[in-house]
Amino acid sequence: MLFSQQKVTMVEPTRALRGRDHSVLAEPTFHEIFGIPVQQVPVGSEVIYLALGCFWGAEKLYWQAPGVTNTAVGYAGGFTPNPSYEEVCSAKTGHTEIVKVSYDPTKTDLEALLKVFFENHDPTQGMRQGHDVGTQYRSAIYTTTPEQLATVTAVRDKYQTEFSRAGYRQITTEIAPVGDFFYAEDYHQQYLDKNPFGYCPVHATGVTCN
Repeated sequence: MLFSQQKVTMVEPTRALRGRDHSVLAEPTFHEIFGIPVQQVPVGSEVIYLALGCFWGAEKLYWQAPGVTNTAVGYAGGFTPNPSYEEVCSAKTGHTEIVKVSYDPTKTDLEALLKVFFENHDPTQGMRQGHDVGTQYRSAIYTTTPEQLATVTAVRDKYQTEFSRAGYRQITTEIAPVGDFFYAEDYHQQYLDKNPFGYCPVHATGVTCN
């Protein structure tokens, strides 16, 4: 019970793991779908960071989305620099599993990407998604511009109306300007392309907003 409680309680910054001074991802690591380094932001693209549970399935949702130009999985929202996956799963880093999404604003818009976000997980669950329990599974959106932050907040409020109508509680999605983002290990990048029979549940609720 104590361990379970620790998994869903944000670690204090002074108690977070020390991490390391180098990335756990070699550079460059090439994207299995787009064929460019996962670290690259294509010219003309904007970037947003989206956490909706297990990052394997979340990344696949976005590399398949129209207008997306690159994706990468990693860790953000916490305190430990360059954490490993095992460290993030210990709930001692404060990070959530997250997808870095680059997109061409002339071919898609942020509202379309947020529709994928809110309709493919349960943003009301706090520090979990289904049976996946822990601070690393919390819902979060980290923005890179003030305009993104305003759009995300407005879209969140529209979805809250629909979630409330469907009997769900308050949306717990953490919304803030992005801080540090750390790339995950190579084997996590495009995991479901490298492992087509891999398992990563999607916790869609059926709630939608047009």
